[in-house]
Amino acid sequence: MKESIPIVISAFGTTTKALKTYDRVDAFVRKRFPGHEIRWAYTSRIVKDRVKQSRNLHFPGPGEVLSALHDEGHTWAVVQSLHVLCGHEFDRLVEVAAAGPIRTAMGLPLLSAPEDFDEVVAVMAPELRPGEDGAVVLVGHGTDHPMWCAYDALEQRFQRAAGTGVHVGLVEGSPGPGVILGRVQAAGCSRVRLVPFMLVAGRHVLEDLAGPEDSWKAAFEALGIEVSLDEQGLGVRDGIIEIFCRHIAQVLDVIPPDREVKR
Repeated sequence: MKESIPIVISAFGTTTKALKTYDRVDAFVRKRFPGHEIRWAYTSRIVKDRVKQSRNLHFPGPGEVLSALHDEGHTWAVVQSLHVLCGHEFDRLVEVAAAGPIRTAMGLPLLSAPEDFDEVVAVMAPELRPGEDGAVVLVGHGTDHPMWCAYDALEQRFQRAAGTGVHVGLVEGSPGPGVILGRVQAAGCSRVRLVPFMLVAGRHVLEDLAGPEDSWKAAFEALGIEVSLDEQGLGVRDGIIEIFCRHIAQVLDVIPPDREVKR
């Protein structure tokens, strides 16, 4: 008989209340792909260990989920990354999937093709107009992977769509808070809105963006710049989740239709 392809959603994970964002993604994907079994896998060992210790919950890794699917008789699976970029974490996910006991088709991260960038901007630009004397700063995680340049491409597209008052800064890497703060100050802005460019508003948002010390918010306020902070990640937007769903649909289309279940 023909096999119904399971979809493995692979996330970095979080130990904060931002886990609710994953619930939202899960409901959206299940509605979009009825008839496909949905499984979740988590790639961060630190997150998995902390959740086990604090809540006695087990977050399975991608290899563990693929092995379980194999034991249940599946021969194929879609592995959909919830990463923002095709960086180091995604590279490791590809390696784990390739070493697994069943064949996999990899769904690419959020920003993987020109149309992905365009769709992200179309979803977010209408809400990011900085207004007079204001600036909007999208803050991503950052990476030393060659895909770091995606953040520059993203900023250029946002500025074309919403104005030069929109900036993209990074928690790790360049441009960091010092560079972005200098740009905002040089433009004479008295207000700034910080927007997490991360799927979930986890510890980076709570500590690096909003913390009382050594945070983006504190640095701007020290210069007398009024700060407002978005407290939710990208995953609260239906349009963002739909991009991941488009990636799932693309890889489902390349799986051979004549596969058989081996039992």
